[in-house]
Amino acid sequence: MPSTGEPSIFSRIAAREIPATIVAETDRVIAFNDIAPQAPVHVVITPKTSEYANVVELAAGDPDLLAELVAVASGLAATLSNGQFRLVFNTGETVGQTVFHVHAHLLAPQGAGGPLEEGTLGFR
Repeated sequence: MPSTGEPSIFSRIAAREIPATIVAETDRVIAFNDIAPQAPVHVVITPKTSEYANVVELAAGDPDLLAELVAVASGLAATLSNGQFRLVFNTGETVGQTVFHVHAHLLAPQGAGGPLEEGTLGFR
């Protein structure tokens, strides 16, 4: 689904127009708890810019920003889940992308808790 020209929900969260539980932030990246968690730890990590619709566009257009997003994910996982995590990017409507502002889902067990089920991507 192409951009409507309206700010995405993630842009509105970054601008503090929509409340969210923000768990990490840099000048260019924001991370917040997912409102419908699918794993014990489920954090959405997104660039503040809405310039890129998906991870392929981000990797081509600003690889340093993609690296920063991954570094934020790694730092959060170190704190929240003993450093182990899944980082999921949906690219396209048919695979579940509903917000066309690139974002990753950090999925992990809580602390040193048990593993996420194999083959489930952490979804219950």
